[in-house]
Amino acid sequence: MQREAVEDRDRFFCAMLRDLGIEKGRPFAPSPEQRQILEDAALLGEHITRVIVYEKRFIGYHYRTDARWQLALVVDPGQRQDNFDQLDERSDWFYEAIGSSYAMITTTPGVGSICLSTYRGKDGDWLDGAKPYHLRIPANPPMKQFWAVSVYEMDSRTLFRNEALKAEVSSNSKGLQTNADGSVDVFFGPTAPSGKESNWVQTVPGRYWFPYFRLFAPTEAYFDRSWPLPDIEKA
Repeated sequence: MQREAVEDRDRFFCAMLRDLGIEKGRPFAPSPEQRQILEDAALLGEHITRVIVYEKRFIGYHYRTDARWQLALVVDPGQRQDNFDQLDERSDWFYEAIGSSYAMITTTPGVGSICLSTYRGKDGDWLDGAKPYHLRIPANPPMKQFWAVSVYEMDSRTLFRNEALKAEVSSNSKGLQTNADGSVDVFFGPTAPSGKESNWVQTVPGRYWFPYFRLFAPTEAYFDRSWPLPDIEKA
């Protein structure tokens, strides 16, 4: 507040901050009571945002109706619509991630990338780091470059930290095992299925997680939704 210029778009926000004792040219010195109120408000704000993120209610953002996968990026990078700016959509993405670009919401086959997310397994339960799971990626994923499944911790929204030092399985993974029909089985859990370490991401008990499924240079079968991506299931 002290070092930044006040833009016209920020003036109403500055008025709100002024009521909290945050004002240009004025030291911020909250009383113990005010400090507690602000800390409680910050925690409540995070709870509201977590609901926006992990229980998405945006219309039309499911990849298909036969599984839980959704478009992870629901905000337009410009954030401006005809009659409003995207508020919940912005909260959703920038609580969970960092940057956005039009290349990440490509509408042109063979260009850019897309990212799908899910937070629950097929049974509707949250994805639990103490339990083993399985995802079968069908043959012929619609991409020209590569696909990747990356695993993130729900609390920190960072790549999962584990003893294996690996949070992703991709079509470029060394030693990736492919089934005879061209599908790929990806495993998640505290321990790897015997002989499947190359197709496994280690999770940790006590921590919940979510995956991003990315297609780089997606092809037409993604855009017309003819390629299915099934739910993650308990193994």
